[in-house]
Amino acid sequence: MLDILRDWYSRNFSDPQAVILALLLCVVFGLVWLFGDILAPVLVALVLAYLLEGVVKTLQRWRVPRTLATVFVLLAFLAVALIGLIVIVPLLFQQVEQLVRAAPDLLGRLQTEMLRLPELYPEVFTTAQVNDLIGNVRREIASVTQDILSFSLAQLGSIVVIAVYVVLVPLMVFFALKDKDTLLGFFRMFVPQRSELSFRVWREVDQKIANYIRGKFVEIMIVWVATYIAFMLMGLDYALLLSFAVGVSVIIPYIGAVVVTVPIALVGFFQWGFVAKLGYLLLIYQVIQILDGNVLVPLLFSEVVNLHPLAIIVAVLFFGGLFGFWGVFFAIPLATLIQAVMNAWPKARESRTEPVAAAA
Repeated sequence: MLDILRDWYSRNFSDPQAVILALLLCVVFGLVWLFGDILAPVLVALVLAYLLEGVVKTLQRWRVPRTLATVFVLLAFLAVALIGLIVIVPLLFQQVEQLVRAAPDLLGRLQTEMLRLPELYPEVFTTAQVNDLIGNVRREIASVTQDILSFSLAQLGSIVVIAVYVVLVPLMVFFALKDKDTLLGFFRMFVPQRSELSFRVWREVDQKIANYIRGKFVEIMIVWVATYIAFMLMGLDYALLLSFAVGVSVIIPYIGAVVVTVPIALVGFFQWGFVAKLGYLLLIYQVIQILDGNVLVPLLFSEVVNLHPLAIIVAVLFFGGLFGFWGVFFAIPLATLIQAVMNAWPKARESRTEPVAAAA
């Protein structure tokens, strides 16, 4: 057994650069796993910095000094965010409150429809089973309703936490953009020498993460707006809220689209009943999902994501369970990181050169 372990270690970690890369990955993942809650503002700032870096570079190509470009881009972003908070967020909360207050009536209609199941399908459903299911649904809806109605600034955390996000996050974004090269040089001081492998992996993943975050932001906005226009033209209730849920659902590939389908179908059913318009609603929603998956995603992420769908689903489940929301958001970049490490690992390079040497 020891010989097997020794042989595996010598094949995979005989190169010092491979050991350095493995240690760096363990340290970074360990810090995020242990201090993820504390580092949440830093992660938010890094996401925003990646999002705005492309605009800053564009202004630099127009010979605008980086500091001035950073100030201009950050102020423009904060202005847009402020407009969104003033205009869109209150409308979203209003529709959430309306949906929550309408939940008892919707539940009553759902209960009426469910009680018909034993009559329509007696060989599948019994009255006791339906009553138990209705009871469970009522308890879950009551719990969610209570949580939403009792939502207040106190549940957002203390004033200190709010101040961190409102004040410190923009400051961190500003300095991350303005002093990017200085900060990277500072962190390089803590990386051991002979780390060319680590830097090569970092350069590849850094570019892919930047493109992924910017592309994901554009995808969310396009899907949100397109879905809102479609729902609004059809006269669907809670169109802004449901379209926002559709836009956010693209963060979770495959799984998000399936989950959001349920509230859309239920709201359409309660509003119109089992009629042709409900079928048109689901058809339009499906067309948007098809266009997103087959046109928008390849257009935005053609050079970013080259992963098998199964690998993406496993990454979402694994990193989401490990790091929560941030694990879900960064699931694809983290999977890309693993792919880049596997491609750059010394053993992988050797295995690719062996057939060439044998042919020679």
